[in-house]
Order: sequence, then structure tokens, then C-alpha cells
Amino acid sequence: MRMIIAMALSIGASIANADTQNLTADVWVDNWFAMYANGELVIEDSVSITTERSFNAETTTFSIETPAVIAIVAKDFKENDSGLEYIGKRKQQMGDGGLIAQFRDADSGKIIAVTDDNMRCLVVHRAPLDVSCAKQTNPVAGEGACAFEITETPSDWMMASFDDSKWPAATIHSESDVSPKQGYDRISWDSSAQLIWSDDLVQDNTILCRLEIGG
Repeated sequence: MRMIIAMALSIGASIANADTQNLTADVWVDNWFAMYANGELVIEDSVSITTERSFNAETTTFSIETPAVIAIVAKDFKENDSGLEYIGKRKQQMGDGGLIAQFRDADSGKIIAVTDDNMRCLVVHRAPLDVSCAKQTNPVAGEGACAFEITETPSDWMMASFDDSKWPAATIHSESDVSPKQGYDRISWDSSAQLIWSDDLVQDNTILCRLEIGG
């Protein structure tokens, strides 16, 4: 009985000490993203990844117990695993990605966290492995220069308990390199919020990124 009472008191104290925060997130990705907080889906880009020119920003407010982990899967548009877009057209090319986000206290407006090189990002789709693929008249995914590389996505990668210590740090990219388009200018970005991706904006098409809030 004493043990049961002690456990109940411990659980009660843990709940009482939980710090729940209302956050407002601004997210812009070229081209598509889904965002999780402590493993729970918070928001998904409202424009499908099948849309070639999807450059909208998304803003959402949600509650979270901190410390927390925000996990974002970001995808650049590609027509298939070749990594190309506009296939068979005059402007056939490799696309380029980009991700920026900021998290504010919903009540005070204070910046709580931003995307920067303290984040960890894992590339899970890279293509084409040879950039000459973009010059081919009949590019076929998986053949020759149009080979691609897929890394298995860990099933629990978006959970707070996941160990991302072996993932590479995110790479900061300049506005001139990313050339952010529609939606980006709709947000008043804090100066600390950085455009990030892997170290290759062009060949790395899908990345998984994680950041800690209140850790």
C-alpha cells in the first residue's frame, strides 16, 4: 500500500510540474512539409507535394509540454525518383529545397525556437546521383546518371525519445542560394531564424529535421 501511494504521489507531482506552452509556429518549405511535436502530427502543408510550384507559408498555434522535440519532414518537389522536375520539357531540371521555421509563445510573442544549425537533419532521398541526368533526353529513374539513393526512415524518428546524435547538423543557406518565393515574404521572420537544409540544396530531395524546445 505504501508503494502504491508513493507511486501515485510521484505521478501526481510529475503532472503538476509539466510545463504546457501554447506556441505559434510559422513554417515555409520549398516545397512541402509535415511537422510533429513530441511525435504527434501538428500540421501538414495544405498544398500537395504533387504541386510543382508550392511555396506557401503555414502558421498554426498548438499546445505542447516542454521540454519537447519538433520534427519536420521536408520534401522538394520531384516528378519521380530521378529527382527531376519538368521532365521532357525545355526547362527539365533538378529542383532545390529550403526550410525555415520559427516558434513563438502564443501569448507574449516571444521567440522560443528557430531553425538553425543546432538542428539535426537526415537525408532520406538523394537524386540524381549524377547531375548530368538533368541533361538527358529520356531520363529514367534508377538508370545510369539518374540513379538515386534512399535511406530508410526510422519509424520513431519524430518521437522525443529518438536518438538523433549521429545525424548531421543542419546547414544554413542564404536567401540568395534558396531564392524563397511566394509565402516567404508574408511572414515577419525573426533575425535568428535561418534557412536550412542539408549541405546540398539540389540533390537532396527529402530530409528529416529535429529541434529541441525548452531543453
